Amino acid sequence: MPAPLPSHPERTTLRWPVPALFIVSALLILWIGQYTDADLYLADIMYDRASGAFPWQHAWLTERFNHELLKTALQLLAIVAIGLAVWDRVRPQRHWRPARRTGVRVLAWSALLVPGVISLLKRFSDSHCPWDLQRYGGNEPYIRLLDIMPAGIAPGHCMPAGHASSALWLLAVVVFWLPEQPRRAALVGAVMLVFGFAVGWAQQMRGAHFLTHTLWSVWLAGLIVNILYTLLRARNGHQELA
Repeated sequence: MPAPLPSHPERTTLRWPVPALFIVSALLILWIGQYTDADLYLADIMYDRASGAFPWQHAWLTERFNHELLKTALQLLAIVAIGLAVWDRVRPQRHWRPARRTGVRVLAWSALLVPGVISLLKRFSDSHCPWDLQRYGGNEPYIRLLDIMPAGIAPGHCMPAGHASSALWLLAVVVFWLPEQPRRAALVGAVMLVFGFAVGWAQQMRGAHFLTHTLWSVWLAGLIVNILYTLLRARNGHQELA
């Protein structure tokens, strides 16, 4: 006779992002930047050769709103997220479920680490921003990620995309629906990724970044959030008061 079904079937958990996904996506981004001209193709579209400038560079929507006002609002939101986690640490909220506490802490750490790590990596980057390249009226050569920097050329410190990271830390919001509601978590994650990518895209319109600069920031944000969720859930998820 067939074995009876368990009376309390185990919930399906969302195993995202898996290490294989990170490896494959990293190789894909590397291939796009090193072996295709996608970066240059998109930058060429956004550059106006007649005027010798990126028309969106100083537009209100991309410079004043996206680069200044929105960034400030997101930084204030990050401060709120960090403050909420510190408050719970000092005065634990006993009515919070373990999943909520883990979510708050992952969100707070993401607000710190996603922009912080990306900003740190930019300091070691040789890549220049489009508006600095000879191709777009600047003085620097176009150097791909795996290319050797020619002697006498200063590093550009332009990759990954720093401005996109001001929004990409919000990817951590997905953990509030994990592991109980994986589909909703996936939907929220998709929305946050689109939002963060849009913030980075606006910078690409200005000539401040290439496509792969933004994609690497997206990749790093996903990796950081995944590591934080794995560590904090294992450490606190089943030990906190419900």
